[in-house]
Parts: sequence; structure tokens; C-alpha cells
Amino acid sequence: MKKPRIALDEPQPRKTIRADKAPTTGYSLVVDGHFKSHHATVESAEEAGMALKNRFQMLQVQVYDAENKTRSLIDWPGPA
Repeated sequence: MKKPRIALDEPQPRKTIRADKAPTTGYSLVVDGHFKSHHATVESAEEAGMALKNRFQMLQVQVYDAENKTRSLIDWPGPA
């Protein structure tokens, strides 16, 4: 006879963020047309986008504003 499973043995459901749906709050990084990371402020999103752009200049990096549903392109200033 099998033992009944205890509810504690079952894994807790994870809150997954779908990359194919636009977020409804905050700011997100869009890399080559795909949502990648979510941030609470535009400054933190721009900082993360600039760090990514400094490492990989060939990527197209944008900051998506979920409330206004707008995107702003992050330009790489290039070598000085």
C-alpha cells in the first residue's frame, strides 16, 4: 500500500515572469526585441542597460516604460 503524500513534500509554485508578455508596472530592459530584466526605477534600468551596452556594443538595448508603454533606445557613446 502506498503512503499518502504530505502537502509539504510538494514543491511550492513559482511566480514566473513570461518574456513574451509586456510587463504592466515598472521598467524593463528590452534586448534585441526580447524583455530581459525588470526594474523599479528608470535610473536602475538605464544603468543596467548601459552596463550591458558597454560590454556588448552590437546589441540593441531599450528601456520599456510599462505605464506609458513607450521604449527609449540606449545609445553607446563610444570610445572617447
